Amino acid sequence: MSKTVNEAGAVWQGNMKFEGSAGSGFSLAMDAAPEAGGENGGFRPMELLLVGLAGCTAMDVLSILKKKRQDVTGFEVKVKGGRADDHPKVYTDIEIEYIVAGRGVDPKAVERAIELSETRYCGAQATLKHTADIRMSYTIHEV
Repeated sequence: MSKTVNEAGAVWQGNMKFEGSAGSGFSLAMDAAPEAGGENGGFRPMELLLVGLAGCTAMDVLSILKKKRQDVTGFEVKVKGGRADDHPKVYTDIEIEYIVAGRGVDPKAVERAIELSETRYCGAQATLKHTADIRMSYTIHEV
């Protein structure tokens, strides 16, 4: 096993609902869609992969922009994922959109921060790129 170990689990709550938890002590509800026997009472597990990707790259990019002394006042990452039609229905296409707001934010700094997240720091992206074509875009809003 690798040197860094993360722990997670899921405890059945009835029907198709589970409470997911992690070693950090946080938990969340997961459920299937009604058409899959669920009650729409929580995240779909595959959605959580995209949430994890968004959070992973967002933390990287924001950290790098802060180190580059960029005056970021708002930041958002949106992720869309297209899945294969056949089981196991892996993600095959993912779009990541970075939306940066700030004062005088340098586009080259944003591009470099995104590149470093993609090629060096974001473990979620490194994992998902084995099944998905990942495309990125960014927008900077001057405030």
